[in-house]
Amino acid sequence: METARFAPSTTGPPHLGTLLAALLCWLDARSRGARLLLRLEDLDPQRCRPEWSATMPEALAWLGLDWDELRAQSASRAAHEAALDRLAADGRLYPCACSRSELQRIGRPAPDGGAAYPGRCRDRTLPRGESGPDWRAATEPLRVRLDPTPVELRDASGLDLSGRPDLDFGDPVVRRRDGAVAYHLAGVVDDAEAGVSRVVRGRDLASTTATQVALQRLLGLPTPGYRHHLLLLEERGGKLAKLHGAVGYAELRPHYSAEALCGWLACAAGLRAEAGPIPPAALLADFDWAGVRSEDRAVRWTGEELVLLA
Repeated sequence: METARFAPSTTGPPHLGTLLAALLCWLDARSRGARLLLRLEDLDPQRCRPEWSATMPEALAWLGLDWDELRAQSASRAAHEAALDRLAADGRLYPCACSRSELQRIGRPAPDGGAAYPGRCRDRTLPRGESGPDWRAATEPLRVRLDPTPVELRDASGLDLSGRPDLDFGDPVVRRRDGAVAYHLAGVVDDAEAGVSRVVRGRDLASTTATQVALQRLLGLPTPGYRHHLLLLEERGGKLAKLHGAVGYAELRPHYSAEALCGWLACAAGLRAEAGPIPPAALLADFDWAGVRSEDRAVRWTGEELVLLA
């Protein structure tokens, strides 16, 4: 049986973009008869909060979405450390002393708008522990040396995900300065551990796929099938996201019933011509990715109502 997952971060309350991504992931999995996992990505000790971990499944259940399993990413520390052990044993890990401000100054632009890592610390080695080089003894962020190998890949929509991760982004951080395992490594390890074979997510994450595939290859892990979908945008053109103050579940619920919001999301995605109330289960019979818009949608929140602008 195919296994899919929805993996929201718990760095803020669920917002409109989260709910759209969850709905599309749920429709894709349930229409295919796939097993569906909800994974709460709660590894960031500075930004994740327990109340947001609790609110996420509550909001998705309110919308009418169900899951075959719920996992917290923080419960997989042993698997994450085993992956770091393997990368260290292969001579792939090294500490990096570069700050973000330095990388902005010396790095070149990366596909996601950030700064590509130029490999400044690539020749450094792990500090010594009691019995030899040991990543656990490092107090600096740890990066992994990627191979200079192209990744050739397209997602299920035909989107070209190919690239040279070692050049496009540079060696990724796999353990942060604060000790938290970083996004790329945790995600690929957790997907493999859960047997995830299908990943449906927003197009803002498409550019990260080649780096994740490179890590999968280093660790001998399978590569799932990917599909990336449209985003909801603020009027100024930025992605609807927590950092942009996007309207959240708490603001929406007093003004929309679950079925009304589901209908609005389905209309925004192109699955319905009108935004009338409908539960997610009623969308399953006719669900087809051919009906989902490829273009992003801009949205205005009036304080009482969601308005589609394009």
